[in-house]
Amino acid sequence: MVGNYRRTIIAVISGDGVFSHVFLGAVDTAVSAKFYDAALAALGIKNLGPFGHGWILYGREKPAFIIARPGNGEAPSSNGVTIGFAAATPAEVEAFHAAGLANGGTDEGAPGPRSHLPGAYAAYLRDPAGNKICSYTFTDGN
Repeated sequence: MVGNYRRTIIAVISGDGVFSHVFLGAVDTAVSAKFYDAALAALGIKNLGPFGHGWILYGREKPAFIIARPGNGEAPSSNGVTIGFAAATPAEVEAFHAAGLANGGTDEGAPGPRSHLPGAYAAYLRDPAGNKICSYTFTDGN
């Protein structure tokens, strides 16, 4: 499957119509994959397997999120960047946060309401490489 998947990746990579994909640098892809496998599984996002030279692809049906060592060989740097993953419920946000913490992540904001957006419920983490990610859901249906 990975072989066929690899041949068709260019045609199917697509986030949600806004982004084709998001790529984050990892210092150690095995450590980062363990973190993302757990945190993103809580949101129904799967590890779709390896691609190319050490990339690891994630998505629900097709790849939209990629982790890998930076192509230039330098350490990843994402100061000021946050990537948000959609959750269906506050329970998914909480599971995302707990799974991330249990798998090498650090807390950047515990699960709970966010006053800057009506009905927002979110949690923030730093992955093992220091990238900032979050999960959001909206309890008022928006």
